[in-house]
Formats: sequence, structure tokens, C-alpha cells
Amino acid sequence: MESENTQEIKTLPSQTKEENKLGNFWQNLIRTGLSEGFLRAGAYLGAIILVALVVLTMRRFVLNNPQNEVPRQAVLAEEAATPTPEPTATPTPDIKMPTFEPVDTFARSRVMRALVIHTSIPTRPRVDVLTYTVEQGDSVFGIAETFDLKPETILWGNSAELGDNPHALVPDQELSILPVNGTYHKWREGENLQKVADFYGVDPKAIIEWPGNNFDIYSFDIENPEIEPGTMLIVPGGTREMIDYGPPRIPRDNPAIARTYGPGHCGSIMEGAVGIGTFIWPTTERWISGYDYNPGANHAAIDIAGDTGNPIWAVDNGVIVYAGWSNYGYGNLVVIDHGNGWQSLYAHLSAIGVGCGQSVYQGTPIGSVGSTGRSTGSHLHFELIYLAQRVNPWNFLQ
Repeated sequence: MESENTQEIKTLPSQTKEENKLGNFWQNLIRTGLSEGFLRAGAYLGAIILVALVVLTMRRFVLNNPQNEVPRQAVLAEEAATPTPEPTATPTPDIKMPTFEPVDTFARSRVMRALVIHTSIPTRPRVDVLTYTVEQGDSVFGIAETFDLKPETILWGNSAELGDNPHALVPDQELSILPVNGTYHKWREGENLQKVADFYGVDPKAIIEWPGNNFDIYSFDIENPEIEPGTMLIVPGGTREMIDYGPPRIPRDNPAIARTYGPGHCGSIMEGAVGIGTFIWPTTERWISGYDYNPGANHAAIDIAGDTGNPIWAVDNGVIVYAGWSNYGYGNLVVIDHGNGWQSLYAHLSAIGVGCGQSVYQGTPIGSVGSTGRSTGSHLHFELIYLAQRVNPWNFLQ
């Protein structure tokens, strides 16, 4: 009992001595101002040790897990750091490339364009005169439409060939086709350009400045134009009176007035039948074959279709004042004076069945359809004239 107490007494003073040393050491750190840095360094060191322990623990857990075999092998391979052996050459496999098919490849991804075997050339304005050769079946109206011109321009551009008569067309005839609606003038020696322009109703500048006339507009002298006689001038927008190729009004009391028109003229006639003022159709057909009524194109008549030999009859009562050949393109011609200011005209007949001075009545046969004179096919050229003025037959035929 005594020995145990003695041992305890010996031990206590030793521990107190050690604690005193630590306390003194700490007191010295405080006095010198190093206590704070010492504590901070200790905290850092403790944190590093704790992180290291966590990393080692997780690494051991991952490497020992069989589900992570591939990562483990990768880690071990990286740690071993063994050199990678050179790859051995292996033969290239025989790979068959796909066949290139351009039609199948591009047809689905491009816009297909239809094949066009002709080239469309935009319409360009002309300045010069063209030459056109007439073909069988042509008409002034058809030619004008083809070249986007008025029918009268075709006539005015070819007055020497046609004489303003649309029936004067014949196959293989060469026509001048103006580049613009207007007239064509043949210059004569001694002419004055201002007077020529006035005649056609245009300003002289229209003639001078038209490129197809080939004038130098900067040196041109309108008072002394020095134009060679025979030069053909394009007159843009020009107009003039048409040449009347039909017979004059033939009164029943003086039919001889038409003696210069052809051998079908008649002598003096004083009496005869008088019309009732209504008009029947002059032949069997009632549709147009050729030209319709168009005074602007110098065709104040209608061309009624019909085969050669079809009958023609008088549209109203009257007296025959012309029966025979015409020298101005009508061929065989019959004219009836109805005695009330009206006359009717029938042209291109293949045969005539009446004579001068004969009275006829509405529906009387007077001849048959034909294609005599300037005609390109069988038809009846029919006119109605009232007080010397040609009127539209469509407004009066019943």
C-alpha cells in the first residue's frame, strides 16, 4: 500500500514537468507572435493529410472493383509506361467502291428542264425595209398581222405593185415590208421635203430622224436635202387617201360614165325596176373567205365564200348598169342600180347571166361564183353602195 502511493507520487511530478515545458513553449510562441502562423501551418498540413487519405482509399476501392476492369488495366498500363510496339503491316482488304450513277444521283436533287429544239429570239425593233415573197393563200390582212403592221401600211408600202387594191396580190410577188406603220415615198427631182411631209401629215423630222433613211441629222439641210431621185423614204406615221380601184357610181340614166373602167360598160338606160330597200343574201354561203369589210385597208366589201359555179342572185329589184369584164382587178363584174340611191356590185364571177339595161328582181339569178380577175380563190366580192358611199353589207343583208 505504501509502495503504490510512493509510485504515484513519483509519476505525477514527471507529467507536470512535461506539461510545463509545453506550456512554456506555447507561451514563448505567443510572446514572439508566431502562434498564429504555427496554427495556420498545422491546419494546412492536416488538410493535405486528410485529402491524401481520401485519394488512397478511393483508388484502392476502384482497383479492387471487378466492374471497372478496363479502367484498371488502363491505369496499370499508364503506370507501367512500357513502350508501344511498332504496328505490323496488315494487308489492305479488297473493298468494292459503289458505282457512280449520275442520273439516279442528281435526278432527285435538281430541277429537270424540258428539251426545246428551237431558240426563241426576242423581238427587236426594225429600222430597215424587208422583202417578202407572196405565197398561195396569202392576204394583205394576214401579211400585216405577221409583221405586226396595219393592212393599209402593206398597201402604202407597195402602191406600185398593188395600186391600193388588196386583191392585187399574186403568188411569187415581192412586197416591201416597212419597219413601222406609215407610208413609203419615192423621191422625185425638185420635190420639197416640207411639202412631202405635209402631204403625209407628219413633221419633216420624222422622216429625217428615222434611222432607216440614213440621213446625217447633224448636217442635213431641209431646204436643200440633196436626195437622189428614186430614193425610197420611210414616212413613219404617214397616211394618205387610198386609190379607189372600184368603178365610179354608175347611174341608170348615164351608165356610159364607166366606159373607161372596162368593156362591160353599158349605153344610155332610162327606165327599169326599182328596189324595195331590203336586201337578201346574194349567194348560198354566209361566211367570209378572204377579206372582210375594212375601209382602212381599202376593202369596203365582204368576200363571201363559195365554190366555182355556186349561184348568185340579185339582192333587190333594179336595172343592170354594168355587165362584163373589168380592167381593174374585178374580173367578170355585174353592177345593179336599184333606183332609190342604192347600188349593188358582184365581182370575180365565173359566168354572167344578165345584160345591160335588163330589169331584175330580188332573187333573180345573175351569174355564178368564180375567181376571175385578181383573185386567189373562188369567192364573191360583194359591195353595197348608198349615194356613192360604200357601206358595210353586214348591216343590211337579211
